[in-house]
Amino acid sequence: MKNLKIKRVYLPAEEDDGYRILIDRLWPRGLSKAHASIDEWNKDVTPSPELRKWFGHREENYVVFAEKYRAELDANPLAPPFALHVKELLADSNVTLLYGAKSETCNHAIILRDWILGHL
Repeated sequence: MKNLKIKRVYLPAEEDDGYRILIDRLWPRGLSKAHASIDEWNKDVTPSPELRKWFGHREENYVVFAEKYRAELDANPLAPPFALHVKELLADSNVTLLYGAKSETCNHAIILRDWILGHL
């Protein structure tokens, strides 16, 4: 099995990224689709709009956000098939989950990656 990685969508695509999946509900500001180098855009496993707005990318909310987002993933009937899809992709290449948040340490991609790895 190859590596499941996370990366800001604004960073240049690299060959080592493998299959690139945007995991934001909204298209990243200022990024043209032509320059995004995205293989897939999955909105089904993103935090709910209510949770995303409540979180506001504030570090003081991150621990509670992570708990609530994991609960959303556990209750989301589309999340397990997505994890299986990622597992199948990992058989052939790296998979990079792309996110638009500024923080590399306080974002939903970290939680989703860990959730997926726990379900492989």
